Amino acid sequence: MDTLFIIILIGLAGGMAIGLQGPLSSMITQKLGSLESVFIIHLGGAIAALIPMLFFGSKLGQWKSVPWYALVAGAFGLIVITAMGYMIPRIGAAGALITLLAGQILVASILDHFGLLGMTPRAIDLQRIIGFGVVMVGVWLTVR
Repeated sequence: MDTLFIIILIGLAGGMAIGLQGPLSSMITQKLGSLESVFIIHLGGAIAALIPMLFFGSKLGQWKSVPWYALVAGAFGLIVITAMGYMIPRIGAAGALITLLAGQILVASILDHFGLLGMTPRAIDLQRIIGFGVVMVGVWLTVR
């Protein structure tokens, strides 16, 4: 099992990538538009994923084994990139990211609570409700 330290480092790296992707995608959105931004970003990601798959092999041929509804995950990128492109010029990168984070925590808590989409059920308790309340106060303080 991974150590908590490694898990936190990987999470921080992912968060830093989101922190950079938001402003960069906002730049593309402002110059070209939302759909064009989504296309460019997903094309870049596809190329970045293709290169190691060519060298290390891939299970891409087994795509039919994935539930149909999981295949729409990439389409959510349209919403994320459009939201970032809209919010960043109006409330800044930090405000946009914390607002998106609050939305992620809300959905993740619901998925955890009900064990949806393969999540191990983890009940929403008072501690989690307080934690989400703190995040929402942080959103308000950041964007006001």
